[in-house]
Amino acid sequence: MLIRVADWERIRSGEITLQFRRWKRPAVRAGGTLRTSHGVLAIEAMDVVTRVSRAEAVAAGFPTVTALRSTVDGREGSLYRIRLRFVGEDPRIELRSSSDVDGLTLKEDALALLRLIAANPGVRAADLAASVGREKLPFKADVRKLKAVGLTESLEVGYRLSPRGEAYLRTLASPDP
Repeated sequence: MLIRVADWERIRSGEITLQFRRWKRPAVRAGGTLRTSHGVLAIEAMDVVTRVSRAEAVAAGFPTVTALRSTVDGREGSLYRIRLRFVGEDPRIELRSSSDVDGLTLKEDALALLRLIAANPGVRAADLAASVGREKLPFKADVRKLKAVGLTESLEVGYRLSPRGEAYLRTLASPDP
């Protein structure tokens, strides 16, 4: 679920508590969380709606129902009202700053991907994927798995190893005691 960058501070403060999306299939689930680079959100409720009140539009960060509708109308699917709240910072930020890699092991394909990113920081995902004969979307899904354990971080274009990712590769390069 994409959230406007301008809304993040207002979500953090609790001023924005609703989002509206038009989806063919829901992208989030009530009771779940959404981890983003801006922080973690709790998805408290989600309903299909046909009408939006002015109070709901304001709770979603819009001055009017018309302003909100301009962002969701004209798209296919049902209109969903999502009640959310900010629960904290992205835990991957602290994890990737760590140099603790005890007990961390990667399968060979994940290790190859980590080494590819180390050798090509800031290179577009499509170019990295093509360089190893892979399609972009499955490639990006595998990079997200490395990011989830704090080994990589996204740049405006491409990726780089996090300090934890660099520490992991150093442990593989050093001889066993």
